[in-house]
Amino acid sequence: MTEPALAGARRVLAESPFLAAARGERPSHIPVWFMRQAGRSLPEYRELRKDTPMLDACFEPELLAEITMQPVRRHGVDAAILFSDIVVPLKAAGVEIDIVAGTGPVVASPIRSVADVRALPPLLEGQVDAVAAGVKLLVSRLGQTPLIGFAGAPFTLASYLIEGGPSKHHERTKALMHSEPRVWHELMDRLSDVALTFLRAQLAAGVDAVQLFDSWAGALSERDYREYVMPHSAKVFEGIADARVPRIHFGVGTSELLPSMREAGADVVGVDWRVPLDVAVSRLAAACPAGKYRPIVQGNLDPAVLLASWDGVEREVRRIIAEGRSAAGHVFNLGHGVLPETDPDVLTRIVELVHSEPVR
Repeated sequence: MTEPALAGARRVLAESPFLAAARGERPSHIPVWFMRQAGRSLPEYRELRKDTPMLDACFEPELLAEITMQPVRRHGVDAAILFSDIVVPLKAAGVEIDIVAGTGPVVASPIRSVADVRALPPLLEGQVDAVAAGVKLLVSRLGQTPLIGFAGAPFTLASYLIEGGPSKHHERTKALMHSEPRVWHELMDRLSDVALTFLRAQLAAGVDAVQLFDSWAGALSERDYREYVMPHSAKVFEGIADARVPRIHFGVGTSELLPSMREAGADVVGVDWRVPLDVAVSRLAAACPAGKYRPIVQGNLDPAVLLASWDGVEREVRRIIAEGRSAAGHVFNLGHGVLPETDPDVLTRIVELVHSEPVR
């Protein structure tokens, strides 16, 4: 897609605290949004989606738009994130995959050979027209609230396709990676095209930022990440650079990978709860020549803390805000997604607390 097609739908959101922080500028207040803010923790979501399977909802423009809007109305967050799933582009391309309650994404025919890799269908932009239509509805309804689009990173998509579903150890994935590196890189190249096509469709429809979820990259050593994963994530980030929107990179358990994940092309690095934000900022800064990079981070409240007493929640929120001041920009978030049993009122109170803290 050409640059005008990507840039033409951009809204003017000059006063957005989220976009200001993501660019390393001074926001009017500390911005906050939550991964999985739309979904299982909200009673209005459960009511709306009670008769619609998860993946079906992701292809219904009106439904996905309404679900995306729910937490914006309820919590007053500084950004919306598109209601979708990382396996949506695989489903759209024709891969037989479903989300099984209590398990997660399950693949009918896992990839086991080079023939399986070459049989993986490409994603055509028209196959996600319904998602793009949902984005356009949201852009028209969100006013001055930015919309974040997202995709699953090649490694995380590969892990689901190879393992056949969620995995604790990613043993089949690592076995293929090390025993058949040419097959591995061919698969990753195909999946980077899938992620890139999905993101470019969202950008053309008007999203204001993007996040690449490499949820399971923390299962890798830094050496393996740099050799087998980073070039493919870099291809995705480079392929959307012409849109000139903030690019966020997030993974779980990636404390040792943070500098490499930034090097892949991220403007903002998402940090899970396992490492303090100021430590993450130090690691990011130390990996770059002096003065060449001022770290911008997102995170990183442990989602389980949301189930604690309010005193405990408040203490942790204030700690993270203080640690985030070491960065050139800080977007307050969780260190992973909202848990289903979370009281939505706690999220609303966190937004109010974060917004009340001064910007320094």
